[in-house]
Amino acid sequence: MSKRDYYEVLGLKKGASDDDIKKAYRKLAMKHHPDRNQGDGAKASEEKFKEAKEAYEMLSDPQKKAAYDQYGHAGVDPNMGHGAGAEGFGGFAEAFGDIFGDIFGGQGGQRRGAGGKQVYRGNDLSYAMEITLEEAATGKDTQIRVPSWENCETCKGSGAKPGTSPKTCPTCSGAGTVHMRQGFFSIQQTCPNCHGTGKIIPEPCPTCSGQGRIKKTKTLEVKIPAGINEGMRIRSSGNGEPGPNGGPPGDLYIEIRIKQHDIFERDGDDLHCTVPVPMTQAALGGTIEVPTLSGKVEIELPEGTQHGKTFRLRGKGIKGIRSSYPGDLYCHITLETPIKLTEHQRKLLKELDESLRKGGDKHSPNSKTWTDRVKDLFK
Repeated sequence: MSKRDYYEVLGLKKGASDDDIKKAYRKLAMKHHPDRNQGDGAKASEEKFKEAKEAYEMLSDPQKKAAYDQYGHAGVDPNMGHGAGAEGFGGFAEAFGDIFGDIFGGQGGQRRGAGGKQVYRGNDLSYAMEITLEEAATGKDTQIRVPSWENCETCKGSGAKPGTSPKTCPTCSGAGTVHMRQGFFSIQQTCPNCHGTGKIIPEPCPTCSGQGRIKKTKTLEVKIPAGINEGMRIRSSGNGEPGPNGGPPGDLYIEIRIKQHDIFERDGDDLHCTVPVPMTQAALGGTIEVPTLSGKVEIELPEGTQHGKTFRLRGKGIKGIRSSYPGDLYCHITLETPIKLTEHQRKLLKELDESLRKGGDKHSPNSKTWTDRVKDLFK
């Protein structure tokens, strides 16, 4: 009996996309899988399952599909690969493997390279860069040295000792993967012998120890954007480790660390600083200078300024990467009590203290309030 058209088996029209072929096969495979069909209809479902599997195997392979589209069944060698009748249900997961990858996510970073070998995206690299608060505020252009890999000149990238060559892996026959069968399912894994390369190296190159590449360093230009903050990362695409089996390289992530500043403390786009003021100046008031990232500015200190008073300087903070306007600078006043007094200074302070006491509570309103609260506590 002649075979049905593969597109007809899957319920598709000629020229269907790869996604349509996968979806159609998934639907039929789930419907006619032997685990779902027992009893009188089991034999018919088994045949439909085999027929759908064979159609999928042919149409999911680009070369086989092209030959089939042009010449029909005559253009496809019936002995190519594993036919449904010869392998039964053991090859179910081999034909269904990509669909399992769609459903369950497959292996992270895994791709299929030339010759069907598994290739993987290279590992990402991390580089910690320490900068000053001023550099974080204004940005900077700098250079860093990071690891890089180049083909080994001794073996020309083959990994084999000069005069020898890699051999086909006997475990996976060069496929780079092996299969473990459990009932109806076949689990595909990276070959443990060749680690997915499909080759083994009997005599490794003495220069690169069989890796085919050697580790060096390279210099990268890095632009630190103005307003960057602690813990932010800059991504340098393709500057990570190269992928096995010719896979794409990973990325380099430059993680920012900001040195502790002698004066300022950052809180988002705002800055905070502590400004020590002599108690006499705080009592009398006047003009004081405070630092900012762009230079010194003067602020008016009102007469009778208390410890902990905060002055807000608008726009004297940092303009963050995602901000439209710069933050503010908060100056926190801390009063300094004089030390190492001379006898004359002690005498003057005593006279001042006596004079203030005679004035009553009007000179120390906070002390009066605090004393009243203490009295209330012990009533």
